[in-house]
Amino acid sequence: MANRIDAHHHLWRYTEAEFGWIDNAMAELQRDYTPADLSRAMESARIDGTIAVQARQTLEETRDLLSLADAHPFIEAVVGWASIAGRGFSSCLDNLSAHPKLRGLRYVIQAEPDDNFILGDDFNRGIGALLPTGLVYEILIHARHLPQTIKFVDLHPNQIFVLDHLAKPRIREQVLSPWREQILDLARRENVFCKVSGMVTEADWQLWTEADLRPYLDTVFEAFGAHRLMMGSDWPVCLVATEYARWFSFLDHYTSAMSEDERVQFSGKTATRVYRLVEIVARPQKVAYQ
Repeated sequence: MANRIDAHHHLWRYTEAEFGWIDNAMAELQRDYTPADLSRAMESARIDGTIAVQARQTLEETRDLLSLADAHPFIEAVVGWASIAGRGFSSCLDNLSAHPKLRGLRYVIQAEPDDNFILGDDFNRGIGALLPTGLVYEILIHARHLPQTIKFVDLHPNQIFVLDHLAKPRIREQVLSPWREQILDLARRENVFCKVSGMVTEADWQLWTEADLRPYLDTVFEAFGAHRLMMGSDWPVCLVATEYARWFSFLDHYTSAMSEDERVQFSGKTATRVYRLVEIVARPQKVAYQ
């Protein structure tokens, strides 16, 4: 059986100053989340390997995640942060890309006050520098940014992109259009992949059901197919709405009627291919945080 990969999670040492977006409604997240915590969660859901993704826009965190990945083999890859639009990005990229477990970069586009930031000259110059390195660029946006994102992707036809969290559709309000049409359009670009993650936090945290999520899942499977989709937890953020094992159990149930090849692609093969992961034999053991 192919490895099951959690393609999207975070790790952090919590401080109020650095995680101001975590308000009292997210009190469960106001603590440290370590590789030891992650290992226990992985065991509950039969997950073999993971991809750690930046949560803060600092080089310090990127380096910390790479150090944790070195110390804990089940963290198979890191998607870090760098100032892609910054003047010093080229030299920073040379330094970071030398690390064998750095497989991608992400910039928090959704937090930019200018909805057209993703089309800016400086940012796109930085994205152009990624291609020779083989690094993936992960797109973190809200649904309203999809028109700009389609134009952005067309500027870089050979760059591999991964769309995070289905572009955060308005699941809580059950708004399907124009998100659905725009996702179908974006998916026509075969260099774009998508993570099925972050859905429950866009739904009603306490009351979400499979019926709430199904139209959005149906759309991305129609648009991308299992060979361009990968499952991710968005742990620990997901904990405000679901337990780790429950989320993966839900995805297993949703895909249960699909072919074996589709299930294998979605649960790990797509992530292994896109992030150039090494197949591992055994599930991770419990480890101490270092």
